[in-house]
This record gives sequence, C-alpha cells and structure tokens, in this order.
Amino acid sequence: MKAVVFDMDGVLFDTELVCMKAWVAIAEKWGLPRMEEIFPLCIGLNANDSKRIVLDAYGEDFDYPGFRQETSDWFQEYIRERGLPIKPGVRQILEWLATTGYPVGLASSTKRSSVLSHLRQAGFEEYFSTVVGGDMVEHSKPQPDIYLLACRELGVRPEEAYAIEDSPNGIRAAYRAGMHPIMVPDMIAPDEEMRRLSRAIFGNLEEVRRYLAEADLDAGRSCIV
Repeated sequence: MKAVVFDMDGVLFDTELVCMKAWVAIAEKWGLPRMEEIFPLCIGLNANDSKRIVLDAYGEDFDYPGFRQETSDWFQEYIRERGLPIKPGVRQILEWLATTGYPVGLASSTKRSSVLSHLRQAGFEEYFSTVVGGDMVEHSKPQPDIYLLACRELGVRPEEAYAIEDSPNGIRAAYRAGMHPIMVPDMIAPDEEMRRLSRAIFGNLEEVRRYLAEADLDAGRSCIV
C-alpha cells in the first residue's frame, strides 16, 4: 500500500451527530415530518445528491437552499459555542502516518471550503497532501468519483490506497473506486454488505493505527473485528 485517504465527518470529527441535530431542529421549526428517517439517507452524500433525497421526500417546490442555510447556521453556532468535536485517536494516527512516508489525503462530501476550515480549526491541515470536497465532483459517495480524484491527486492507483470511512455510502464509494476500505462505524452500524465490502472494520482509529502498523501489507491480510 502507498497511501491513506480519510473521510472527514464521522471519522476525523464527530460532526454527523451535530448535523443530524441541526437538520432535526430546523425540520421541527419548519413543521417537516420524518427528518429522523430522511437525514441518515443523506450521510456521506454531497449537497447535490442530498438535495434529490430531500426533494423526493418533501416535494419539488421545497426550499432546499433555505433549509440548508438554516441548518448550516445552526451547525456553525453550535461549533462556535462548544468547539469542533474531534474523534478519539485522530491526532495520533495522523502523526504516526506522518512518520511512515504515506501520502495522506482527505475525501469528504462536505464542500472543500468547509473541510479546510475544519482542518485549520483543529490544526490538522498540515497532515494532508490533498483535500477533495464534495463540490469538486458532480456526484459524491456512493459513486467513486471523489476517491478516484483523491488518488489521482496523490499520484497513486486506487488499489494502492486505503480509505478510512464511517458510512455505508463512503464504503461503497471506496470499494467501487477499487480501493481498500476500512470502516470505523459512527452513526450507522455495519451490516453484511459492509462486512463484505470492507477490508477491515474497527471500533476506533487507534485500532486502525495498530492494524496499519502491524498488518503484513504486502500479503494483503484481511480481518474483520
């Protein structure tokens, strides 16, 4: 293996739960039913693909831009008041990767400007050789485009790279790109499909770090934990 590419929300930052709270809060304000069912369908998708799901649920005339602006405002206020929630083990695995010579990328369905803002706020920007956002591709996860672009920018073939993901849509995207997906579940528990598509499933990033450090990479060992 020659590279590692991370997802952001749910992997580096515990922001998917905050996003869900924002969507549910604004949905309640707007009188929208079933948002607890709609939001999980959008996890891992970019704004274009999330829009299609929301319009299918609430109608073609639904004010999606207005809704997303209010959810964004809610999210930003939450982060200003409470800080950016960082997942356990993030700095440790990034610092370890920096010592290995692995080029490290980030491929997030979130727009690139927001990704860079989060990385700067957390002090993680220096660890990433490339950052690809969901606004850089027409269709994000579960389509492979975002991971294919990240691999091109890192100068590696997809089959030479790990993808660290938390969501089913992210795992599907990495698998379809030809990468080796490692799942660290966040809001959605792995099912049989995820166990089939994932190279490995771990409970946290420290387990991932140990796996990368100890695995016989040349032999292509697979494990599900």
